[in-house]
Amino acid sequence: MGHRVVLWVQRRRPVQLLPPLMLLVILLAAVWAESQDYYSLLGVGREATTREIRQAFKKLALTMHPDKNPGDSSAHEKFLQVNRAYEVLKDQDLRKKYDKYGEKGLDEQQQGGRYESWNYYRYDFGDLTYCVCVCVSEAAVNSGEIWFINFYFPRCSHCHQLAPTWREFSKEMDGVIRIGAVNCGDNNHLCRRKGINSYPSLFIYRAGQKPEKFNGERSKDDLVRFSMQFITTTVTQLWQGKPLRIFHLLHYFLHTMPCSTFDGLVKVGWIDCPSQEQLCDNRSPTSTEYKKLQAFLRQDHIQVLFCLSLSGCLLAMPCLSVCPTDCLSLQVGRVDCIEDSELCQSLYIHKPCVAVFKGLGIHDFEIHHSKDVLYNIVGFARDSVRAHVTTLRPDNFPSDRKEPWLVDFFAPWCPPCRALLPELRKASIQLAGQMKFGTLDCTIHHNLCSMYNIQAYPTTVIFNGSSVHEYEGQHSADGILEFIQDLVNPSVVVLDPSSFAERVKGKSDIQIWAVDFYAPWCGPCQALIPEWRRMARLLSGQILVGSVDCQRFQSFCQSQNVRAYPEIRLYSGNARQSYNGWHRDAHSLRAWALSSLPRASVDLTPESFRSQVLSGQDHWVLDFYAPWCGPCQHFAPEFEVLARILKGEVRAGKVDCQAHHQTCQSAGITAYPTVRFYPYLGTRRHEHSGEHINSRDANMIADIIRQRLDQLSPRLHSKPKVT
Repeated sequence: MGHRVVLWVQRRRPVQLLPPLMLLVILLAAVWAESQDYYSLLGVGREATTREIRQAFKKLALTMHPDKNPGDSSAHEKFLQVNRAYEVLKDQDLRKKYDKYGEKGLDEQQQGGRYESWNYYRYDFGDLTYCVCVCVSEAAVNSGEIWFINFYFPRCSHCHQLAPTWREFSKEMDGVIRIGAVNCGDNNHLCRRKGINSYPSLFIYRAGQKPEKFNGERSKDDLVRFSMQFITTTVTQLWQGKPLRIFHLLHYFLHTMPCSTFDGLVKVGWIDCPSQEQLCDNRSPTSTEYKKLQAFLRQDHIQVLFCLSLSGCLLAMPCLSVCPTDCLSLQVGRVDCIEDSELCQSLYIHKPCVAVFKGLGIHDFEIHHSKDVLYNIVGFARDSVRAHVTTLRPDNFPSDRKEPWLVDFFAPWCPPCRALLPELRKASIQLAGQMKFGTLDCTIHHNLCSMYNIQAYPTTVIFNGSSVHEYEGQHSADGILEFIQDLVNPSVVVLDPSSFAERVKGKSDIQIWAVDFYAPWCGPCQALIPEWRRMARLLSGQILVGSVDCQRFQSFCQSQNVRAYPEIRLYSGNARQSYNGWHRDAHSLRAWALSSLPRASVDLTPESFRSQVLSGQDHWVLDFYAPWCGPCQHFAPEFEVLARILKGEVRAGKVDCQAHHQTCQSAGITAYPTVRFYPYLGTRRHEHSGEHINSRDANMIADIIRQRLDQLSPRLHSKPKVT
């Protein structure tokens, strides 16, 4: 059994000089507070899941809420502390910052100073017990599997009505597709990024494809029918000469699984060995049957082959003989760690597990840490043999760092750690030959983790010669690749006083700079770094992004009237604007920065809509919006990005549907914001001729419009270029 590291972050509170009795009371309170960190306040361990944290907070809310303690003058402050602890620990990013930096690592704005009435916590608060996995990360959704996600809000009555149906549906589809739910009350950033503006919203996610929204009746049968249309798998009986492709599974799981378990997971082939003895038993490479199978292997798409014996669905060894050199083949075996304890101890394996050995020796292997269900085992086996991730131990830890290594320090009980592991595999494939990847289990190798001052999980570190860089981005392969790319080609310009004066201060209005004034010791500054880098990449080609180290250039920062860290500013010519927004995530910062750019779109009136869009000779993309609409406000800077991307090809306009309700009604607009493309086809257009575009991403919309223009190009060859 591995050891767990419990790291306590204590809070220091200043004590003022007061009368002796009050001083004693405050000292006692300070001692009590100092012995309580956020985990202790909620009564949970550091390995607690998000659901356990939520359940613990609800129990405390029902007893500690000021509404239930009207005679206790300290009830408000006590509940604020508990509420603050919950607000931080429920959020994976904030929780990691707290584990690493303590309260100093949290934004001052994130104080948890607001809470709901007692009735809310009694009746509306809490997971709606949708399914086993309620908290779904973006990394999981992008894992390559099919996910059906329910975006809900605790106060939504329709969400509560759907909950029992969703539970039944989840049980029925378990093993076919992945089912999840996202609480938009707790994960409002994620829901905003996904464009969720009504509850419940049900979406199918498939890697590399546009999400599909469910709009039918919310019955179990309709949900099953909708989800099954995205499953294209079949089960095919194979006989001599039939084409097939083989993928071998871990056999000791299969004997407990009926063949029907795999229907809908992967494309399956099966052979009835009692009636096809010649095919199952003949392993000679020179046999006619073997040659036929080899010839047809690449012509079919069957991923799993079972040799069906009389005892049920089993993986028989004769199946291994038909796998060609480029076909994925796993030799399957077992190790009894009681009989061969020396081997297991040398590999630091102390409990039953599944491991994939990569074929480069006994010490090059990876352990499966996810839930022991069949589709997780299958996915792990498939991905691990292709990936380049090694389980690290003291004897193979890259302490010499002769070549670049990415090391993930993790704990198996940590949900974000488990979500990150498949993303590391994807990234390792992309960076094969350029960087090595390894994982270190800190519950086993806690001394090695302590040596590198690991205080939160997961902590991902890149060792590159004498340089050490800690990864602070999203738990996704794309995030890791972007971070590494940023190390090679930095998106944020490091500014000093001379370069600031030369490049930023007093330059042309055309060149706009976003600058972060920070101090390395400042917790919120450290938390901002990955978001600032991400924002810089999002603004590439539009706004320049820089940073100034105010610990190194203290007098310079004082001369710029920087009084607190981080101080975020925009510089345009001699004008300066400070960021005072609530959120410091990349998307909020990007929207703020883009709002400073000159508009590339135009406002349209009913008259200009008729004369320029319907009767004009230009292509138009329009944003129909309402000023009071929150999603419209969020989309506004994105539409300006779209206008700049398409400048010279398509004109961009905005129609205020509150001021011009009749125009929007005539155009058939029923929701805000609505994006429509009006191509010029050589004749006058009708109000309803606009083509609806179901996206709020500028690059995606631009791609859709350009593809449409390519389709129309034979009819548009004489069209003059937009000016």
